[in-house]
Amino acid sequence: MPEFDLEIDVLIVDEIWPLSLEADILRAINAAIAHLKLDVKVPAELSVLLTNDQHQHELNAQWREKQSSTNVLSFPQIEPFSPVAGLIGDISLAYETVAKEAQSENKSLKDHVSHLCVHGFLHILGYDHLTNDDAEQMELLEREILLTLEIDDPYTEIALENVRLLEE
Repeated sequence: MPEFDLEIDVLIVDEIWPLSLEADILRAINAAIAHLKLDVKVPAELSVLLTNDQHQHELNAQWREKQSSTNVLSFPQIEPFSPVAGLIGDISLAYETVAKEAQSENKSLKDHVSHLCVHGFLHILGYDHLTNDDAEQMELLEREILLTLEIDDPYTEIALENVRLLEE
């Protein structure tokens, strides 16, 4: 079995987030580690920030020059697909957007947060969805990882249509 020494710090910036989600966040990221068979024997650190739409908007404006909030942001501190060591990055989730998406897609908040943490972690490692091929590869990994967590496929047509309607 691969050995992985990753410290995951969950930082709750907005008290609207349920404290119980921390265990689900750790479980989702650990499922991604296991599925990807990451074998890292040196210490690594990842932070997951649970914030609100206003703060997420500020982060999105500062780092991506986008004037809106978004569900998840990833800030990798390592080169794509490089060895995982030291501070590898930060994932930030915005409560209002995440909760609204979960409700519109008839998902539990727990399942949606788990999905977004897997998605964000894959970004930290170097995966992206800028091209169709890259998106298909990333979505397949997400589906496989979520299946190990017994979470429904987030990329069904119904879920995708709900996201499109929410973005309009």
